Order: sequence, then C-alpha cells, then structure tokens
Amino acid sequence: MKKVKQQVWALLNALGMGGALQLHLASGLRDDGWFRSFQTKRPVDAQGQPIPWYSYPFLYFIEPRIKAHFEVFEYGSGNSTRWYAQRVQHIAAVEHDTDWIKIVAPQLPQNARLIEKPLGNPYVQAVALEGKKYHIVVVDGRQRVDCARYAINYLTPDGVLILDNSEREIYQPAREYLQQQGFRCLDFRGMTPIVSINSCTSVFYRDGNCLDI
Repeated sequence: MKKVKQQVWALLNALGMGGALQLHLASGLRDDGWFRSFQTKRPVDAQGQPIPWYSYPFLYFIEPRIKAHFEVFEYGSGNSTRWYAQRVQHIAAVEHDTDWIKIVAPQLPQNARLIEKPLGNPYVQAVALEGKKYHIVVVDGRQRVDCARYAINYLTPDGVLILDNSEREIYQPAREYLQQQGFRCLDFRGMTPIVSINSCTSVFYRDGNCLDI
C-alpha cells in the first residue's frame, strides 16, 4: 500500500498536481477556509462563518485586538459587517447598491445599521450621520481616496483607519494623505478569501491607538 501511494504521488507530482492536492488535504489555506470560500464565492472561514474579505495575515492580526466597546464604521458592507457586529458594540455601514442592501440587511443583527446613500458627497460624508466618532473606520467601498480623507475627522483620539486593497495604484493618494496627517502604516500582504492572488490590507494608526500597536 505504501508503495502504491508513493507511485500515485510520484505521478501527481510529474503532472504538476501534487502540490495542489496537498494544499487541499492539509494546509494553511484549508485551515483558513480558503477552499470553502472559493467554492461558495463568499468570504467565509472553514466552518462557513462570515469573515471580512481582507488578507488572511490582517485577519489574524486584528481579531484578537478588537474590543467589545468599539464603535465601527464601514464604507461598503457584507460579511465583514456581520463579522464586526459579532464582536463590537455597534457598527454602521454605508452602501450605495440597493440590490446588495436587500441581500445584506436581513442578515444583520440589531447592533448593525446599514445606511443607503448614492455615490458622491452623500456616500463620502455618511460617516458623519450618526453624530459620533469611531474606534475603527474601514474604507472598503467606493471612492476610497475621498472617504479616507474625510473619515479621519470622525475617528476617536485612539482610532484607526483600515484601507483594503491598499496595494492598488489608484489608492496611493489615500496612503500618502494619511501619512502626511501623522498616521503610521502597517501593511498586511497575502492571500484573501475567494481569489487566488495576493492583496494588501493596511492599518493606519497613531500613538496610543485602540489596537495597542
């Protein structure tokens, strides 16, 4: 039997398929739920629970640092909204897509608020609607440069801003602006749920921040 297994693996490796099979059988990608997310086309973990569509290294970084009293605001909504709602006091998210709102809204618990606003200034300025400041602002929707610039005025003194897909050239002005305003940056590059390419999720923070960086 052992010899047969060795022959099978030798054949698979010769065909260039051995590595792919091994990743599926036992790997970090399997443990993180990547294969399940790829099959379902949803950002979920290995048990099918919702997770943000961030790079896996960033998810490992931020989850133990989230505290129950946090107030969170998101540009964009989805499984990440559900994930934060399970961990923080309150989350609000702005969304411009009416059809997507119909899918997301019924899945949200009572401590989550979904705000519908059209793109443009109403969308960018939605962070001001609740009249509060936030420990975390997530910029993961449309108009990310404008949203990042506007939203830093609505962070708590220890607040942080998360910019997803921060490796994209189109978002570099946001990175530059935040750093000009005194924020430091930590980049977390790696694979994400659903897709097979690397991406970068970045956290912008100052001294005495709520994530204890």
